[in-house]
Amino acid sequence: MTSLELYSKGARVWVPDPDAVWVSALLLKDYSPGDNNLLLQLSDGEEAHFPLASPSDLPPPGNPDILEGENNLTALSFLHEPAVLHNLRVRFLDYNSIYTYCGIVLVAINPYDQLPIYGEEVIDAYSGQDMADMEPHIFSVAEEAYRTMIREDKNQSIIISGESGSGKTVSAKFTMRYFAVVGGAAQQTSVEERVLASNPIMESIGNAKTTRNDNSSRFGKYIEIGFGRKGDIIGANMRTYLLEKSRVVFQASAERNYHIFYQLCASRELPEMRSFKLDAPENFRYTSQGGETQIPGTDDLLDLERTRNAFTILGVQPDQQMELFRILAAVLHLGNVNIQASGRNSDRSYIDADDRPLAVFSKLLGVDGPQTAHWLCHRRLAVGGEMLVKPVSGQQALEARDALSKHIYGQLFTWTVQRLNSALRSQKGQTKSFIGVLDIYGFETFDRNSFEQFCINYANEKLQQQFNRHVFHLEQEEYIREELAWSRIEFSDNQLCINLIEGQLGLFDLLDEECRMPKGSDESWVRKLYDQHLSSKPHPHFQKPRMSNSAFVVLHFADTVQYECDGFLGKNRDTVFEELINILRASQSELVAELFQQQGNAPSVANGSVRSGKRATREHKLTVGFQFRQSLEMLMETLNSTTPHYVRCIKPNDLKEPFMFDPRRTVQQLRACGVLETIRISAAGFPSRWTYEEFFCRYRLLLHGPLTQDQAQASCRLTLPQLIPEPDQYCFGKTKVFFRAGQVALLERLRAEKLRVAAVIIQSRVRGWLARVRFTRISWATVTIQRYCRGALARRLALTLRYTKAARVIQKTYRMVAVRQLFLMIRQATITIQAFSRGTMARRRYRQVLVERAAVLLQARVRGWMARRAYRRVRAAVVFMQCCARRRAARRELMKLKTEARSVEKFRELNKGMEVKLMQLQLRADQEAREAAALRETLHAEREAGSAELEALKVTVQKLESQKQEKPPPCPVISEKEVEERRRAEEKAAQDILQLTQELQALQREKDGFCKEKEDLSARLFEQEQAQEECVQQAVSQASASLRAELDEERRKYQGLLRDFTRLEQRYDNLREMSLLTEGTKVHRRTDSTRSLSLELPSPSTAPLSPFSSFPSPEEVCRVSVTSPTLERRESVWSFQTPMDQLMVSMDMAKDPAVKMKGEDLAHAYDAVRVANKLLESQLRSQSHQREEELEALRGQISAASCGSSSAAGPQELQEVLEAKEQECVRLRRELKELKNTVSLRRLLTQVLPSAFTAETSSCPSRSKPAVTGLLECRKKDENKLIKNLITDVRVDSALSLPPGLPASVLFLCVRQADCSGDQTQARSLCSAAVTSMKAALKKHSKDVDMTALWLKNACLLHDLLRQHSPKQTLDSDDLAPLTVDLSDLIRALSDLCIQAYQQLLSITEKRLQNIIVPAMLESETIPGLSGSMVKLVASRKRAGSDPRPVGGDAPSMAAVLRELGALHTALSHQALPLSQMEQAFRQLTYLISASALNSLLLRKDMCCWSRGMQIRYNVSLLEEWLRSKGLQTGGAVATLEPLIQAVQLLQAGKKREADAKALVQTCTALSSQQIVKILTLYTPHGDLDERVTLNFIRTVQGLLKGSSDGQPPQLLMDVRRVFPVTFPFSPPAALHAEQLVIPDSLKISFLRRA
Repeated sequence: MTSLELYSKGARVWVPDPDAVWVSALLLKDYSPGDNNLLLQLSDGEEAHFPLASPSDLPPPGNPDILEGENNLTALSFLHEPAVLHNLRVRFLDYNSIYTYCGIVLVAINPYDQLPIYGEEVIDAYSGQDMADMEPHIFSVAEEAYRTMIREDKNQSIIISGESGSGKTVSAKFTMRYFAVVGGAAQQTSVEERVLASNPIMESIGNAKTTRNDNSSRFGKYIEIGFGRKGDIIGANMRTYLLEKSRVVFQASAERNYHIFYQLCASRELPEMRSFKLDAPENFRYTSQGGETQIPGTDDLLDLERTRNAFTILGVQPDQQMELFRILAAVLHLGNVNIQASGRNSDRSYIDADDRPLAVFSKLLGVDGPQTAHWLCHRRLAVGGEMLVKPVSGQQALEARDALSKHIYGQLFTWTVQRLNSALRSQKGQTKSFIGVLDIYGFETFDRNSFEQFCINYANEKLQQQFNRHVFHLEQEEYIREELAWSRIEFSDNQLCINLIEGQLGLFDLLDEECRMPKGSDESWVRKLYDQHLSSKPHPHFQKPRMSNSAFVVLHFADTVQYECDGFLGKNRDTVFEELINILRASQSELVAELFQQQGNAPSVANGSVRSGKRATREHKLTVGFQFRQSLEMLMETLNSTTPHYVRCIKPNDLKEPFMFDPRRTVQQLRACGVLETIRISAAGFPSRWTYEEFFCRYRLLLHGPLTQDQAQASCRLTLPQLIPEPDQYCFGKTKVFFRAGQVALLERLRAEKLRVAAVIIQSRVRGWLARVRFTRISWATVTIQRYCRGALARRLALTLRYTKAARVIQKTYRMVAVRQLFLMIRQATITIQAFSRGTMARRRYRQVLVERAAVLLQARVRGWMARRAYRRVRAAVVFMQCCARRRAARRELMKLKTEARSVEKFRELNKGMEVKLMQLQLRADQEAREAAALRETLHAEREAGSAELEALKVTVQKLESQKQEKPPPCPVISEKEVEERRRAEEKAAQDILQLTQELQALQREKDGFCKEKEDLSARLFEQEQAQEECVQQAVSQASASLRAELDEERRKYQGLLRDFTRLEQRYDNLREMSLLTEGTKVHRRTDSTRSLSLELPSPSTAPLSPFSSFPSPEEVCRVSVTSPTLERRESVWSFQTPMDQLMVSMDMAKDPAVKMKGEDLAHAYDAVRVANKLLESQLRSQSHQREEELEALRGQISAASCGSSSAAGPQELQEVLEAKEQECVRLRRELKELKNTVSLRRLLTQVLPSAFTAETSSCPSRSKPAVTGLLECRKKDENKLIKNLITDVRVDSALSLPPGLPASVLFLCVRQADCSGDQTQARSLCSAAVTSMKAALKKHSKDVDMTALWLKNACLLHDLLRQHSPKQTLDSDDLAPLTVDLSDLIRALSDLCIQAYQQLLSITEKRLQNIIVPAMLESETIPGLSGSMVKLVASRKRAGSDPRPVGGDAPSMAAVLRELGALHTALSHQALPLSQMEQAFRQLTYLISASALNSLLLRKDMCCWSRGMQIRYNVSLLEEWLRSKGLQTGGAVATLEPLIQAVQLLQAGKKREADAKALVQTCTALSSQQIVKILTLYTPHGDLDERVTLNFIRTVQGLLKGSSDGQPPQLLMDVRRVFPVTFPFSPPAALHAEQLVIPDSLKISFLRRA
């Protein structure tokens, strides 16, 4: 099968188009050799004929649909320009993917929009991953360079190129940001910050607005980021190339000068800027020529603030910054100097003496104004050994002024770069390796091209040559590694064009020669060019324009460019008169003098030269072109010595519209940047390459011979000659089989044809089998129906006969039963009538009697009830009034007595006459005793008389009972009259009873009606109350939920600030240690004990180490001996004050005398860290107060809501309120009585022992505190020993064998004993030392999970114990005595320490899990053989140096993840931490696992398939099962896995119909719309039966998601650094006694005594 057979009916081809460059067309007829045209159907439905002169004119064929949107252009089956353009368009517009690989090149299209793909979570996702496994990204290229540098120990380079406005600068910034994050040291330093801070500075002084870009870099830069042995950034260096100085004095229309000028003008109202005499940009010549002074969406004032902050980070002092701004302002004023022409032929010029811009310029730079004006209008010449001064014309004076402005700006730019390099220079030793980032201008062609464009295009020629050779070299290396018999690949070499520019008698040589000529001009230089390269030796890359004699044309590799020669010589010379330079050297400004003194000492001037009266003999070495060639040669040497990585930035349109694709502009850039050249080189060889295993899995049905994967290579070698007859179209390597362009499409077509034939055969067999099955089923169904019909008829006849016989029996029996029932009914009716008649008469009489009695009884009860109700109301009101009055009186009496009890003077006044009162009381007591004795005697006599009378009555009762038993009563004789009367009475009574019964029934019915109404009303009232309560509860719950969410957010911010505080504290310690080490290395001698530094614990008076307290100064940690001689020189050392000193004084911060730092950078960084700590401390305090206020407000709202919800109680609670009031009155009476007794006792004691009582009350006011036992006493001298043995120096094995919380319990008992003994200072110092030591122990064991969990437990327990016994805490038990010392600040410090320990515990586990989450969750094959069926459709082109993935037993699996989680769970369980804390910890870890796995899934195309989704779901189920087995499923840990689970379900669900789209949107509620679309875009077919997700389906899903995603932030990746706020619920511990503690002897704390 040849390539011509691809042009068959239905095939897709690409045809040229003037607007879209290339359009897709469909072949309507097969192509046969010899046809003159092709019949095509265009995309709009029109038919067209494509003319053909020969088979080579055939249009490029289209790639299979399965390759549409491929992330690597070299993986396309057909490699040509239309395929590349179409693939980039699809990825950019349909998939919103701006990055695409093209072999070793990353193509980046500028989206002109902010995309959420550069956050820290994206950096974490790409860190440590293989380039071929992830989606194309700038971070992937940076990671590949970083890993290659670490692995091969070889320097790397990232070359970023493209047109102006294509996004080069942004790509370079993101690359440097990636290195700053992944290359940051474990102990954070300021190197990474300084590297990133250089970007805003260079953008301000080197970027400007052009017609193509609002932030165009007008210089090239190469930044070398140095790395140490551990892969951390230790320094950086920057080299710049060809600053466009002409922009300082001239800007084209719609362009601006450099940003820094407009930033200064925007900040002219600032106090420190007013001395510069700046004005609006429109009033300066150098900033108003372009006509546009503002950039939409840009705030120049804010940008200047960022620039100044960046200068501060890089160590540039504020006074130097202001000096730099002063020079820039002077340049602006110099441009406004008015130079006027004079003389007959205007051959002279002058400047007015009162010219204001010149005066301001002279004042700002500190130079002499008249001298400056003189030498701007005159020049000095050397004639015959004599110096002559000659006036110059007005035009020449203007040129001299502009040359001076450019020279000043160029020198300032060079000084700034040198200052940045000195700040970025490594201070940690020798740099092991570096990664260079080259951000250089791309190929430029304008309507008018000058010297700058010539140099830029020359640099691009050199870079393109290096790129072509490197691509060719990599391609050949691949063939050599696979041992292929290959022929040399021809590629376009632009050496001829480079020779034209830099060769002997080339453009640069002739330009430098013309510059050396005394009367050299641009016109004479052009004539020399014409003579050399057109007349004598015609050059193929040099042409002359037809309509111009002052221009020339160069045929570059990217395009043909016409250069205008005007200004070439002036820009190449770039000279300024020496007299003006001498004036600047004599400036009063130190910085100005430094700039130009450096120029005088240097052998050559950067980017220019100084022209004096006597011409230098080697002036050609100072030309801009010569220097540019030298720097470019150095750059090429550097790039050739490193491993390059290429990023080509593409500008999709000139309108700067987001996601707008202009194919003509894109193709033009693709041709210019070398992407198509890469494609051409790849297509010239074997662009498609498959491993034998991948080829076997994909094309197994085409192969013959052994069909096992172990013999894949043999099968491929045996079958391929039969499939592809031409042997030069493929080649066998050691591990891969290589194909030329188009052969993979042929194989795909053969495979599809064979599948089609097999499908036809399978369909025919299946249809025959289905027909036979259907016939068999019909035959069986017919026989079955007949059998069932015959049986049904027979059963119906038998049933009829049976029914007939049964009917007769039923009729006979029924007649008998009917007659018998009639008889029985008549007899029963007769008896019933008689009984009812008799009963009715009796009930009538009874009812009448009952009604009368009931009426009387009801009246009596009702009247009694009404009277009692009225009485109760009156009594309740009276009681309530009495209670209120008595309570008020009792309160008054209580307040009076309390006042009296407090007043000693009152006691003394009451003591007067106390003897008389005591005697009266004694007499009254005696009298009452006598009366009591008399009453007791009377009571005794009465009791004796009552007992005698009772005995007499008992005797009388016994006699009567005996008489009654002896004589029974006679039976009375009843006469007939009495019987008749009794019968009448009974009848009357029966009638009354009947009447009463009827009335009672009527009343009962009435009562039932009332009860029903009452129940209805009660139910209705209950429903209303319930609805009201539900509304109130709902409102309260909503308010509580919102307040709880705000509280959680504030808690999260507070804990984040606490984490930042810990990190700053660590950085402070690092800087302090560094300064001490620096001092120790500089002054290294033995000292005696009086001059040594003693490290000891803080003194008892030292404040606790807490974020809310002041940061511990080094004077407290490192104490200097009094005899140290350094103290005498302290005032002299710190006598001067810098702005940082002033800031520290304003914040009440003292300098550190114990830490002496040499070097301004280290000292400045040290003070900056201290100031930052102070600021952070103030923020923490303010947030703490705010949080407490919010908590109080929350409690008040909740209590108000609860009161509001319970205010709807009915009047039935009135009695309860009254009872409560009565109880309160009783309590107040009891307290009043006790106080009276106390007052009386105090009076007596005061009278008897006044002096003793007074002394006791004054000296021991708290003697009523109950005694506390079971404590531990620690002497003052043993405090350090206790802390050392219990916390600081405890061994790990001994600590882990202790009972949970033992150190905290011992410390608390010691603190409580010190408090009970009255030594509050010792209690406070012991507690403070414990907090400090625990923090030190946490830092010591910062990588040990078990020890961190141990100190977390002890910190929590000590916090709960101190809080439980706090004076502010309400004690639930009378046995618990509160502490007298206030330790609220230490309790708060312990709370922060708990948070720090918890964060450290999670940090340790997260670091262990970080590198195994993705391999275990996504890559491990827990279900064996499931992924073996997954076929890789297109082989990705990995780099030769990529790291191999670990296979077999070395690869991390789910067992490793569960092992790490199990280790954490064991450590927490061993310390008996509460379940709530464990749930919060595992919730955080499962979120990290879910976020990391989902982020990697969203960036890896090979993971987005059905089989991999099954594997991931199984791995997640293992994690869920483990959480359930540990009882952690209720704390939110399982819920955090929901996004990953839904992503897996998305991979496994159907993705074809609209119903599937609706189901996906309803199911994937935890995923954002961007994540859903990304997964659908990356979905890879699992096999032949699976298909890629169509664009129509993706658009349908986007439409459904549009409504649900309104208001959501654009989120693609989850924030892996999100931290859930942790809460430590207060659980009061049980009562603690020393007898309960089991203290092992290994702790060596036997010196503690039990108290």
